[in-house]
Amino acid sequence: MSNEEFELNCTVRSDLGKGASRRLRRLNDSIPAVLYGGEKDAVSLTIAHKDIAKATANEAFFSHIITLNVGSKKEKAVIKALQRHPAKPFILHADFLRVSDKQAITVKVPIHFLNEEKCIGVKLSGGNILKTLNEIEVSCLPKDLPEYIEVDMLEIDLGESVHLSDITLPENVSSVALSHGEGSDLSVAIVQAPKGSADEDQVEAVEGGGEEGEDAAGSDSNESSEDGGDS
Repeated sequence: MSNEEFELNCTVRSDLGKGASRRLRRLNDSIPAVLYGGEKDAVSLTIAHKDIAKATANEAFFSHIITLNVGSKKEKAVIKALQRHPAKPFILHADFLRVSDKQAITVKVPIHFLNEEKCIGVKLSGGNILKTLNEIEVSCLPKDLPEYIEVDMLEIDLGESVHLSDITLPENVSSVALSHGEGSDLSVAIVQAPKGSADEDQVEAVEGGGEEGEDAAGSDSNESSEDGGDS
C-alpha cells in the first residue's frame, strides 16, 4: 500500500437534479458527487473542482483509500466513477464507495511496465511491446490495496506474451478475472515482430485471443461517460 494520503473536503448537498448540478458547476466552481455503500444511506455531496482536479492528476488517487471530510465526520472511500466533460478539462461528477477495514474491496489498479527498452524481444530482435491491458482489477482488504502492479518485460522474447497468471501480485491481493477461471487469463502485453517481418504473422497468431484484453485497455480506469451522473 502507498504512503500517499488523499483528503477531500465535502459538504452535504440537498439541492438535487440536473439543473441544480449545472448551477453548482457554473456558479460555485464545484462538482456534485455521491457517497454510497456500506450500511449507510447514500449521501449527495459537493466538492470544490480545484480540489478534486488536483487529486485526480495523481494516478494513485484511483487506487487509493480516500478520506472524505463531510462536515465533522470522516468517511473512508474509493473512487468508483469519474465523469469528465468530453471536450473541456472539467470534471462533472464523482461517485465514491465507502470502505470498511474488515471488508474486501474491488478496485482497478494501474500497471507499471518495467524494463521495456531492455526487453530481450525489443533489444535483440527489434520487436515492439503491445500493451493489451493497462490496469488489473483486484480484490483485497483496504490495508492491502497496492498503488500499482509491476510487470517486468526484461525476459520476454519476440512472439511471447505476458498473461495475468504470469504476474506475481502482492500478498493478500487477488485478480478478479482469474477468480473466474482459466478462460479469463487475459493477455497483458505481447512482444510483436517489426512490421513486414517474417515473424509478424506468428506474433499475430499468439496474440489471437487477446481481443478482450485490448477492449479492456481502451477504457479509462474507474471512469464513466458523460451521460447520467447528476444526482
